[in-house]
Amino acid sequence: MFKFLRYIQIAVFVLSVISFNSCKLNYSMTGASIQPEVKTVSIHYFKNNASLINPMLSQQLTDALRDRFSSQTNLNLVNNNGDLDILGQITNYNTSPIAIQGNETAAMNRLTITISVKYTNKFNEKQNFETSFSRFENYPSTQTLSTVESTIVKQIIDYLIDDIFNKTVVNW
Repeated sequence: MFKFLRYIQIAVFVLSVISFNSCKLNYSMTGASIQPEVKTVSIHYFKNNASLINPMLSQQLTDALRDRFSSQTNLNLVNNNGDLDILGQITNYNTSPIAIQGNETAAMNRLTITISVKYTNKFNEKQNFETSFSRFENYPSTQTLSTVESTIVKQIIDYLIDDIFNKTVVNW
């Protein structure tokens, strides 16, 4: 009985390998499905056009997106004319009160970051898009933005990078 189960396991493994190799897309452990002819990606610097400016945000966002593509795909980063091209800008960086209490003071504040992204795939124009992504984090009104800013900006950037990566190359 043990040998029979072992043969079934081997057969399932072999069939899995064969079926994955016959697909026309490259799959990775990150969920990215990238056409085999796509070899490069260009990720342009995200300019900060928000009315409230965090001086480090553009560089942090751009670097984080480049790092994600470098670490989770086999694509080569190029400065211009990549097979995949990502161009973006920061359009909003805003803090606002939420959770107003009975005495008309805010119990929580919210930092919202919005970015606009234009994505071009040279090999599949159907995947091209231009859209905005927006994410936020809340923080207690007992703390100032400058106290919590570095921590929550990093969290928001992580969410935004997930959104961009998933929309561009995961294609679920």
